[in-house]
Amino acid sequence: MSANTADSRRTLMIWGALAIVYVVWGSTYLGIRIAIETMPPLFHGAMRFVSAALLLAAFLLVTKRLAPFRMTLKQLGGAALVGLLLLTGGNGMVAVAEQHISSGLAALLVASVPLWLVVLRLVFRDRPAMLTLVGVLVGFGGVAALSLNGGGESAGTTGIVIILLGSVSWSIGSFLSSRIPMPPNVWTASAIEMLAGGAGLAIVGASIGERLDVAAVSGRSWAALAYLVLVGSLVGFTAYTWLLGNAPISLVSTYAYVNPIVAVILGVLVVNEHVTVQIVLGGLVILVGVALVVSTERRARARAALEPEKVASSA
Repeated sequence: MSANTADSRRTLMIWGALAIVYVVWGSTYLGIRIAIETMPPLFHGAMRFVSAALLLAAFLLVTKRLAPFRMTLKQLGGAALVGLLLLTGGNGMVAVAEQHISSGLAALLVASVPLWLVVLRLVFRDRPAMLTLVGVLVGFGGVAALSLNGGGESAGTTGIVIILLGSVSWSIGSFLSSRIPMPPNVWTASAIEMLAGGAGLAIVGASIGERLDVAAVSGRSWAALAYLVLVGSLVGFTAYTWLLGNAPISLVSTYAYVNPIVAVILGVLVVNEHVTVQIVLGGLVILVGVALVVSTERRARARAALEPEKVASSA
């Protein structure tokens, strides 16, 4: 296989995985909203991720035996830490927040993740381009606009605070995933992350008194949970994990301004969520800021990649 063919195949795989994350994760906000109608938010997440982790681990054992599970303790700990940050702290807070705000507004606020990633880079003394910083300021301006009066939704302020904390946790997990030891097999890493994240959700849920009344759970909520396990977690989260190890974080982060569009449309069509003018305007400002950050970062990476070629040709 030629280098050009290999590069083309890799590019197709990256964009295929991105398309999955774009559509699937946009729909999971609605799935969460329906699941928590009759399920405790944290316990529903625990069932979702533990089930998905066990299914994925079983598949790996049947097809690859023990080979994918060979890793160091540091790699095991790294995957567990990322899982706790992404799923217990990040996804868990989304479920809790959706008790107070619409799924569309939740998705728009989660779109701030690329902005938090830039803040983390600043903390670690990685100086982004000026346009990147401008995009961060614009995006956070949109977050502030949505935060005023809860985006025009009743009881929205509580949900907004919760989901912003979850976004920070998700950003830290994404930031660390490429900087700490991780299992060499991406599917194994996904399984460990989901198992750790699900266990964390179960522990936190139990500690705050969550209980699952199976008789009270509707068929609609069970169907949503099944969708979240099979499609949202096994397909979507695994695709995201693969992307974190195979594509630039600036490109992976583009899901953040596609998911909200999918989530808002589905929320309106399926559960008749109300979209206020404040949500639309604030959301557009966030997406403009995120688009500016991602496009600027992509150009900067492209220029950096060309520098060695220029040096080689001049030599």
